[in-house]
Amino acid sequence: MRLISDIEIHSKYSRACSPALTPENIGKWADIKGVQLIGTGDFTHPKWIEELKAALEPAEEGLYKLRNPLPSPPHKGEGNNKKNPSLQVGEARWGGNVRFILSAEISCIFSQGGKLRRVHLLCYSPSFASVEKFNKLLADKGAKLAGDGRPILGMSCAETLKYLKDADSQNQMVPAHVWTPYFGIFGSKSGFDSIDEAFGEQAKEIFAIETGLSSDPAMNYRLSRNDRLTLVSSSDAHSLPRIGREANVMEIPESELSYGEFMRIIREKDTDRFKFTIEYFPEEGKYHMDGHRDCGLAATPKETEKYGGRCPKCGRKITVGVLSRVEELADRGYGEEPKNAIPGKHLVPLEEVLAECAGKGVKTKTVQGLYWQLIEKAGNEFAVILDMPIGELKKVAGETVAEAVKRVREEKVNPIPGYDGEYGVIKIFTDEEREHFLGKGRQKSLF
Repeated sequence: MRLISDIEIHSKYSRACSPALTPENIGKWADIKGVQLIGTGDFTHPKWIEELKAALEPAEEGLYKLRNPLPSPPHKGEGNNKKNPSLQVGEARWGGNVRFILSAEISCIFSQGGKLRRVHLLCYSPSFASVEKFNKLLADKGAKLAGDGRPILGMSCAETLKYLKDADSQNQMVPAHVWTPYFGIFGSKSGFDSIDEAFGEQAKEIFAIETGLSSDPAMNYRLSRNDRLTLVSSSDAHSLPRIGREANVMEIPESELSYGEFMRIIREKDTDRFKFTIEYFPEEGKYHMDGHRDCGLAATPKETEKYGGRCPKCGRKITVGVLSRVEELADRGYGEEPKNAIPGKHLVPLEEVLAECAGKGVKTKTVQGLYWQLIEKAGNEFAVILDMPIGELKKVAGETVAEAVKRVREEKVNPIPGYDGEYGVIKIFTDEEREHFLGKGRQKSLF
């Protein structure tokens, strides 16, 4: 069984997150995207944990499912597809087959080695009992867990990991979006140079890191010190449509699916079962390049060095991005990787592909109409982007869309890199190429 997992998202209780992020809606959108295993996010928040306990029930060992999945929508455009039973109007319910893993993200802000550190850490647990024990340990140490779904702790990485393991030895920790300048464990603003430096004697308990949107496996493999670690990818979704923008693809027999097996595959870097990660093109991440957003400056590592680390327009410090930070810590070149490396596959979300084809915004009626046509036809978004034969896609959506998906699968795109909090843009066609397709009337029924 192919299992696509997205194990870092947030709830409605996290700052700057959609109020629509409820358990039932998360299950629904996991179904739409083609994600079979989804993180709950935010299990440290007292209100959210109570909602999760009410909404979820045990499934396989250490995993959960919805008690009452949402009815398949009666309105046109969101369901009624024989290829995905969860989308059958009147026969099944959204998210009924989706599994949840108890997860949370913690923001640690502390001093270590004479420097202020700000690091985001992902936590996973196989049971509500273990979660509640961990939350109590944090609260007893003065943590204010009710203020935000992603709480801020004045604890070090090592201390937080200790409490997580004290609550349950099966609890696991993964440093989040490790290269992000401000909150990545290797970030240029407040991070460390290695896992050992951050966790000390407990570094052996860390067996995976999350690449984040602004880096990909090839960039991470440039650090041989991280060869023992497994690279995982997740969406860090703050709204429902962002679910699945990065993910992990495994092959696990249904009879063997469990929290323990999922974590074993990651811990042991089992390449027979862990097939690949789904990645943004790293240029699309909002901290890929160096730069200064207020002045519209994007800079390469060499340009930053040339400018003396300051914006040539206003003189303020340039935000050093992921590309520069990787270059600073790397001890080998691109293309070198460990023998048991998990490959990464770069994709572009379907809505962005369709918007590029139409030359219109992602949320326009035109783009959304075709998006739901394709979901109905294929069953879910990953089935369109990864699996649907190009010939069939051409019949359903037209030549422009078929060509765009083909180029995405072949990773033949033109990126405009993001920097200093500004997302990058992935261009699939030149303006002339898109006009070539549209001008022949091939898209009239769709666009």
